[in-house]
Amino acid sequence: MKQFTFSALKTGAFSLALLAAVSCSQTATQSNTLPVETGVAQQLAQYRQQVLQNINYNLHFSIPEKKEDPIAASEVISFNLSKNQHPLQLDFKEQASNLKSIKVNNKSIPVAFENEHVIIDKKYLKEGENTVAIDFIAGNLSLNRNDDYLYTLLVPDRARTVFPVFDQPDLKATFTLTLTIPQKWKAVANAPLKDIVAKDQQKTYRFQDSDTISTYLFSFVAGDFDLISRQEVGRPMNFYHRETDSSKLKLSIDPIFKIHADALGFMEDYTQIPYPFKKFDFVAIPDFQYGGMEHVGVIDYKASTLFLDEGATKDQRVSRSNLIAHETAHMWFGDLVTMQWFNDVWMKEVFANFMADKISQVTMADANYELKFLLDHFPAAYSIDRTAGANPIRQQLDNLQDAGSLYGHIIYHKAPIMMRQLERLMGEVAFKEGLREYLKKYANSNATWPNLIEILDARTPVDLQAWNQVWVNEPGRPQIAYELKTDKGKITSFSISQQGEDGSDRLWPQIFEVALVYKDRVEELTINMDQKQLTVENAIGKQQPEFILFNSSGQGYGQFPVDKNNLAAIARLQDPVMRAAAYINLYESMLSGRGVAPELLLAFTLIESEREPEELNLKLLTSYTGDIFWRFIRPGIREKMAPAFEKKVWDNITARKDPNSKKLLFKTYQNIALTPEATKRLYQVWKTQQPPEGVKLTEDDYTSLALSLALREYPDGNSILNEQLKRIKNPDRQKRLQFMMPALSADVKVRDAFFASLKEEQNREKEAWVASALGYLHHPLRSHTSEKYLQQSLELLEEIQLTGDIFFPTNWLNATFGSYQSPEAAAVIRKFLQEHPKYNPKLRGKILQAADNVYRAEKLLQQQQ
Repeated sequence: MKQFTFSALKTGAFSLALLAAVSCSQTATQSNTLPVETGVAQQLAQYRQQVLQNINYNLHFSIPEKKEDPIAASEVISFNLSKNQHPLQLDFKEQASNLKSIKVNNKSIPVAFENEHVIIDKKYLKEGENTVAIDFIAGNLSLNRNDDYLYTLLVPDRARTVFPVFDQPDLKATFTLTLTIPQKWKAVANAPLKDIVAKDQQKTYRFQDSDTISTYLFSFVAGDFDLISRQEVGRPMNFYHRETDSSKLKLSIDPIFKIHADALGFMEDYTQIPYPFKKFDFVAIPDFQYGGMEHVGVIDYKASTLFLDEGATKDQRVSRSNLIAHETAHMWFGDLVTMQWFNDVWMKEVFANFMADKISQVTMADANYELKFLLDHFPAAYSIDRTAGANPIRQQLDNLQDAGSLYGHIIYHKAPIMMRQLERLMGEVAFKEGLREYLKKYANSNATWPNLIEILDARTPVDLQAWNQVWVNEPGRPQIAYELKTDKGKITSFSISQQGEDGSDRLWPQIFEVALVYKDRVEELTINMDQKQLTVENAIGKQQPEFILFNSSGQGYGQFPVDKNNLAAIARLQDPVMRAAAYINLYESMLSGRGVAPELLLAFTLIESEREPEELNLKLLTSYTGDIFWRFIRPGIREKMAPAFEKKVWDNITARKDPNSKKLLFKTYQNIALTPEATKRLYQVWKTQQPPEGVKLTEDDYTSLALSLALREYPDGNSILNEQLKRIKNPDRQKRLQFMMPALSADVKVRDAFFASLKEEQNREKEAWVASALGYLHHPLRSHTSEKYLQQSLELLEEIQLTGDIFFPTNWLNATFGSYQSPEAAAVIRKFLQEHPKYNPKLRGKILQAADNVYRAEKLLQQQQ
C-alpha cells in the first residue's frame, strides 16, 4: 500500500495550486466587478469557463489580393450564458478603430473597448442563448500575409489578434468559416469544404461546421498553392504546397503521404481511439515559424522539413518522419484532449514527442530508436537545464499573454525524458492503459497534469509525489559521482551518489545503466537510483574494468562522470548508443570546467569523426566540432590550428565512402574554413558546382556556400550572392536570400542599416529569415563589428515577445549571443540584468539561458592563457 496518492493529498504543491485555483474562481464569481486587464488573465478565464457553453463562431473574412489592403470581416458568436453576473469580455488585441459595429441579440449597442477587450454590458445579455454580431477589420499580427498567400498561426493566445474571441483553451467551440479570396487562390481550413461560389475576380469558400476545438487550433490557409489528393488506407488526404523543384516533389510526395498514414495507424492502435476529427489535410508553408503546427483537419508544416532530395541525409529523413509523427500524435494529445490552461502546455508537447519517437520505429524501420531518442532529446534538454535560467517543466502562468515564454527545450526535450522514466518505473503496459483511460475520460474536453497523475497513480506503487516534485515542478539536473575501489584486479566497492548540479540536496529517482568496459566485452549494470547514495552490490567481485561508462543505455538524466584516462576505449564500443552517451558525457563535462579541456576534446571529436560509422553519431560529433572550434577556442589558437585542422577534415571527406557521412564532413569543412586555401576550395566547389566525389549538394547547399563565402569576404562576395540569386528558381527562396544579403555585406554600414531595420516590427515578420540573418551578422568572424548590437538586441526583447511568435524571443537571443566568447559580451549581459532588476522573470530566464555559453566560454578561455 502506498503512503499517499494525489487523490488523497491534503497538503503539497498540487493541493495548494488547486486550492488557489478554487479561491481565484470564487473571487471572480463573488466579486461585484471583474477587472479588465490586458491579455487573458486567469481570473477572467475561470469566470468565463463557468458561465459560457455551446460556443459557435460564424466568421467571414474578405481577403484582398494586395497584402497591404485591410481585411474586412464579420462574425456572429452564439453561446449559452448560465449566469449573467458580470459584463462579458471578448478578447481582441487590436485598435478600437478596427471595430465597426456590434449587435447583441439583434440590438445595436455602442462599441465599448478597454485593455484589449470588447466589453458587452450585462444589460444587453440574458441567461440562456445569446448572439453577438460584430463587423470589424481583421488584425494582421497573426495572419502571416505574403504577396500571394497567407496563413493563420494562433497559438497560444493569438486568435484574439485576428478577431474578437473568448481566447482560452478550455472554452472549446465550433467554427463556421467563410473566406472570400482572389480568383486564382485556393483555401483550406479545419472543416471540410461545403461549396465554392465564384463571382467577378473573387471566389467564396464556405466550410462546414468544424469539430469542437480550442481557439488556438482554429486555422485557415489561402493562396496560390498546388494541391495533391490521395487515398491512404481508405482515408482521403489533401496536400497543399508551393514547391517548384520537380526532383524534390518526385522523391518526397510518396513518403510524406505514407508516413502520415503509418502514424495515424499507430496512434489508432496505441490509443484504441479512431482518428477523432472530420478530415485530415496538411499544408507545406515556406519559412513557417515552427517545424509544424497541429491544427485540427489541416496541419501546417515548414516546407523545407518535408521536401527532401537525393542529397538528404539519414538525419533529415528521420527528422521528417519524427515531425510528421509528432503533429499526427497531437490529434489525440492536445487536440482531442487539451490542457485546461497553458501552464500545462508541456503535456501536449511531451506526448507528441513521446509518441513520435515510438511511431518512428514503424515509419523509419532502419533507424535506431534508442540512439535517436538520446540524440534528439538529451543535448537539447541539457542546453537549458544546466543554465542559471533553467525553468521547470510545469510553470506558473497568471496571464495567457505570457504563455509564449513557456515554450522551449525543457517542455519539448526534458519532458519526454521524464515521461520515459515514468513509463519505465510503471511498466509499459500499465502506462499505456493509463493513457488510454485519460484520453477516453477527457475526450473533446480539457484536462490538467494532476488529472493524469491521478489516473497513473492508481496503477503503480511508485511514490509519484516525490518523483513529480523534482522532475516536473523544479528545474535542474543531478550531478552523478562515483567511487570505485579495487584490490588485486577485482572490484571491492562501487558506490554512486547524486546531488543537484547547483549543490542542492535533491534526489532524482531514476533508472539508468552503467557499463563496465573490458577489452573483450562490456558488462552493463542497471542502477535504480532511488536514494542519494547507493552501493552497486552486483559489481562487487567483478574484474576491474579498463573503462566505466555512465548512462550507457542513454536513458538516465544528469551530468555523469567521465573516465578521462582511457578515451581510446570509446571507439571500441560496438553499441552506437554507448558511444553517443560517451560523447555527450564528455561534452557536458568539458562545459563544467571539470572535464577534458576544449582543445583536447576538439582533437578527440576530430579523431572520432574519422572512424565513427553511425551517421547520427557523426552528426553529433561534427556539431560538437564546430561548436568547440568557434565558441571555446581562443581566436589566436584557432587560427594556428586551422591549416592542420582543415586538412584533417578534408582528408576525412576523401577517405569516407558513405555519401551522407561525406556530406556531413563537407559541411563541417565549410563551417570551420579559415585559411585562404580552404576558402578558395569552397569557392571552386560553388563556382563549378562540382563537390568532392560522392558528395551530393542541393540548391540550398549551394546557397549556404555562397553565404559562407560572403561571410568570409571572399573577393567580390556580393557578386557571388547575386549569381546565386539567379540560380534559384523558387520565388520564395529567392526572397529569403534577398532579405539576408545585407547582413552578409562586406560593408559594415550596410550591416548597421540592416540591424537598425529590425527595430521595425514589419521587418521582423519572417522570423526564420531574421534568425538566420542574425546568425551571420553575429558570427565570430564579424564579432568585432557586431558587439555594438548586443545592448540594443536586449532592449528590443520585450517588444519581440509581444509582437513575435512563441519561439522568436529564444531564437532572437540564441542567434544574437550564440557565438560570443569575449568578456565584453558577457559584461553587456550582466550589466543589462543588473540595470533591470524587475525585468520580466520569464524573459530574464531566456536571457540567462542564451548567455550560458558566453559565460562558460569566458571561464574556459581564461584557462587557455
